[in-house]
Amino acid sequence: MTLQSAVSIPAAFAVTATVVLVALRARALSLSGASAALAAGTLAMSRSLGWGAFLILWFGLAALLSGVGRARKAERTREIVEKGGRRDAWQVLANGAVFAGGAALLATDAVPTRAIDLVSVAAAAALVAAGADTWATELGTLGGGRPWSLRERRRVAVGSSGAITLVGTVASLAGAFLLSALAGALAVIPQRAIPLVAAAGFAGAAADTLVGAWWQERRWCPSCTAVTEQRVHRCGTTTVQRGGVRALTNDGVNFACTVCAAAVAASLWFAGLANGW
Repeated sequence: MTLQSAVSIPAAFAVTATVVLVALRARALSLSGASAALAAGTLAMSRSLGWGAFLILWFGLAALLSGVGRARKAERTREIVEKGGRRDAWQVLANGAVFAGGAALLATDAVPTRAIDLVSVAAAAALVAAGADTWATELGTLGGGRPWSLRERRRVAVGSSGAITLVGTVASLAGAFLLSALAGALAVIPQRAIPLVAAAGFAGAAADTLVGAWWQERRWCPSCTAVTEQRVHRCGTTTVQRGGVRALTNDGVNFACTVCAAAVAASLWFAGLANGW
């Protein structure tokens, strides 16, 4: 069996279930997140061994980064961030739905041969963007100091959406290139597409910051007089909307990040083919 070999559905399910059980025991996934991860992983593995391995390694790296300095990061973001380190179904789908959808599409053999690389590049870029954003968040929160808000043009509290740090930006760029190289090594994308996918992934992560800054729903705790993403603040007060698009949560922003990266990668790949690259 090679990296490009398809895996039978029963075998793909068994391998993915094993990984998901480990993640559950490590408290990296909630029960709903485990269900979503099981579906996404099975779809990826049924496309090929390389696609499944890429998704598993992506998640392993994200979980590892999430675990580094977990207590410190939780303390720094406790007043703002809605969800903790255990990924639920919405978080799994926000990050992995585009990639899993690409795997499912290719596994049906309905995609014309000339379009296989296009779909692969777009799907991989979506997951790379989600990873680059995760790396920026985890490492920026851990050691990046107070972030700079693009919208407010000032320092804001750690954990605020739409804000950046130098550490987080460097981590995002590094994550995009390392994950793209991993996708190439596992035969998810052609080797020549690695720089393109890295650029699209970084662009998607940048789009996440921009959408988070201007359009993500911002809420306000009247008791603590503080901006937060939490619908019920830690103090027990129900928060009120104070900006952004109603119901556009961080999960929605993350999904937009992956769609943007997929679109950028597909456009660049198509343009490259049109110009004989």
